[in-house]
Amino acid sequence: VQLVESGGGLVQPGGSLRLSCAASGFVFSVFSMTWVRQAPGKGLEWVATINADGRSSTHADSVKGRFTVSRDNAKKTLYLQMNSLKTEDTAMYYCVLGSDIRGSRGQGTQVTVSS
Repeated sequence: VQLVESGGGLVQPGGSLRLSCAASGFVFSVFSMTWVRQAPGKGLEWVATINADGRSSTHADSVKGRFTVSRDNAKKTLYLQMNSLKTEDTAMYYCVLGSDIRGSRGQGTQVTVSS
């Protein structure tokens, strides 16, 4: 299993970013996928989960209406569109295989929201 996140960076409050997660080493299209994040000094926080075919997703209340998870099974890629970013969204973001936040994950991509 290999998961490689990208797309993070420094953005001002109110800005947007699109994270990507390139998957390999498993049959991407049969697994649900999850985004989690970890802020400095805090534990893992579930952000969003999408089912295998991409037709159903759920988002944490803290990001609902601002973040959208999606996937392209042909490209074996998971996405997280993040809009109206807040300083409290600052964290390392990870994609996770499956719906359990303790599952296999990549190295992460850093998102910093600051003016």
